[in-house]
Parts: sequence; structure tokens; C-alpha cells
Amino acid sequence: MSFIPYGKQNISDDDIAAVVAVLRSDFLTQGPVVPEFEKAVAAYCGAKHGVAVNSATSALHIACMALGVGPGDMVWTTPITFVASANCARYCGADVDFVDIDPRTHNMSIASLTEKLEKAQRDGRLPKVVIPVHLSGQSCEMQAIHELSKQYGFRTIEDASHAIGGSYQGQKVGDCRFSDIVVFSFHPVKIITTGEGGMCVTNDIELAKHMARLRSHGITRYPAEMTHPPDGPWYYQQIELGFNYRLTDLHAALGLSQLAQIDSFVTQRHAIAKRYDELLDGSVVKTPWQHPDTYSGLHLYVIRLKLDAVKTTHREVFERMRADGIGVNLHYIPVYRQPYYERMGFNPADFPNAEAYYAEAITLPIFPGFTPAQQDEVVRRLLKPSGYQTIF
Repeated sequence: MSFIPYGKQNISDDDIAAVVAVLRSDFLTQGPVVPEFEKAVAAYCGAKHGVAVNSATSALHIACMALGVGPGDMVWTTPITFVASANCARYCGADVDFVDIDPRTHNMSIASLTEKLEKAQRDGRLPKVVIPVHLSGQSCEMQAIHELSKQYGFRTIEDASHAIGGSYQGQKVGDCRFSDIVVFSFHPVKIITTGEGGMCVTNDIELAKHMARLRSHGITRYPAEMTHPPDGPWYYQQIELGFNYRLTDLHAALGLSQLAQIDSFVTQRHAIAKRYDELLDGSVVKTPWQHPDTYSGLHLYVIRLKLDAVKTTHREVFERMRADGIGVNLHYIPVYRQPYYERMGFNPADFPNAEAYYAEAITLPIFPGFTPAQQDEVVRRLLKPSGYQTIF
């Protein structure tokens, strides 16, 4: 059997036709398709505004900037995430700290967040922004985080890079009920793809306008935002330092076409996850736990090895799966273990749940088009005998 990746894009003939139509149009970039995509994603999520950019990393950066993050500020996120969730604060010159994870959802722990906020208030070092990450596509407990934000005065950016198509308390992730800004990723392995791309959604028009400026050099063409009346119809002003973070119409066309399929993609992911749950039931593999308030986008299917019961090591299982052509992965190495962040003095002992997760977690393949035969092969190779003994 050929190599099975942990995730990949699903591109249809309609997707290809949508991109070709833009190639044959007058605008490859800065045309009408990007705003159409922004409106479609915002409407799907139940938010008022969308700002499309060239990556979720860019989206996180301009979200932090729009909320005024800067030198001397503190931003908190989870350690079990891609480094971009923390780097966005560092781009702004802010300090970063981490909140340990919940041992079941693997998302930011409400108990740990509450305890850390209480201590930070005593120390006079409360965060300006908290960035909860919806790991694997399952929403964090956003109502509880929102209540804490009102009590302690921080702003909230949901890193929903894994979670478009999911729901929380019966409403779509991205409606911004409990946050200022929600960020999505459209990388090829995510729920839907634009090739590369991301988006911020918000219900605050001023935040949306600010992020739209930041993604395009800090430039405005709106007279109301200018320091004096325009010199003529050609006029624009750079009113702050921004970036070239724009998404092209080519990418947006693919995103629009993919968005029409999103519910089908998520349904397929749930069917695969349910079958994994059944195939792995009774083994010493811990399958993902879903909070009853959530309907996950299921970007990832993360198992944990019960290390007290296995007859081999975490690394040996991982390496054997890779050698057998199964593209397992590990999402993620705790961010504080990265050399850049290690130099800031973080102590892994402060994050016992994240450490335990890192010692046990393996991401199994899950993507639309993943066949039952492929899934059977993944499970067979996961549980197969090693030498004269089974690994469990």
C-alpha cells in the first residue's frame, strides 16, 4: 500500500473550474473574489466581517496588532499548538506565557487559566490578550473564557485554525459571541483550503477596518480615515506601518468552492473518527474525548498511548508507523520546548498536562477520501505484533 499521509486536500473538478475562471478574468488579485469569499465565510460562521489574508500566521499577527498588543504587554496561549499562536505576540514586541492544557480535551484548561489569572492579578501582570487554540477542531470552553475576560479585563483571539465547520453550544465556531476575533487557516491539510491562506472574522467594524489596512501596507483609500481631504480620485494614504498579507483572487476562488463542500468534509471526518473509535475500543490506545458542548471540525485525530501498558516506547511506535508508510505526526511539541522559547526560562514542570500529552500523543491519518481499507491498514499496523510480542 502506498504512503498514507496524516492529512491532505480534497480538490474537485468544481474547485479547478473556479480557479480557471479567475485565471481567465480581469483580476488575479485585488479583484471581486476576495471580498466575496470574506462575506461567505463570515456568513457561514454567523459573524459580521471577514478579513482574508495569505496565512493564519498573518491573521494572528494583524489580530494582535488590531487589539493594540505591543512592547510591555503580556499574551497568553496554550503550549500545545503550532508556534504561530505564540509568535504573533512576539512579532508585536509583547511577552508570552502559557496556560496548561485540560487532560481530556487537550485545549486550554479553564482551571489552570483561572489559577494563573488570580496569581497574575496579585502580581500586577495580567495578560492583555489570551489566545485559546481549538486543538484538532474542538472548540475551547469559550463561555468560561469570556466570563474570565470580563472579570480580568483581557481581550480574546480564538485560534480556530483547526476548527472551521465545527460548532460550540450549537452555533458555528467563528460567530465571535465570546471573543473579539476568530482566526481560521486554509492550509491544504485543514478542513478547507485556499492553497495557502487565512482569515480573521469579527463582529467589530473598527477591528475589521484596522485589520484590512494592516494586511495592505497600512494604506487606506477611505477619506474618513485620512489626515486631510484626498488630493484627487487617485489618492491614498499610508496611515500606519502595515504588511503585504493580501490573499489573491485565485486563492479566494478555491476557498469559495471549498466552502460549498465544508459540511460534507466535516461529516466525512466524523464518520472516520467514529470508525477509529470502534476499531480502537478496548485497546490501550486512548481515543479523543469530545466535550458535550462541542461538535469538532476534526482536523486531527489524536490518540494517546497508555505508556504503563505498552511494551515499547512512544518513539518506537511512531518510527515503526512511519517506516510502514503511515504518515503519523505529533501535534504538537510544547512551544516552551522550542529553543527560542527555552531561552525565556520556561520550566516544563509548570505544565504537567502538556508534558504528559507530549509523551503519549500520536496523530493518525484523517481526511476526506480516506478509505476504510486505508483505515484498516493504519489500525493493523498500529496494533501489529512487534517481533514475537504485540506492542500492547
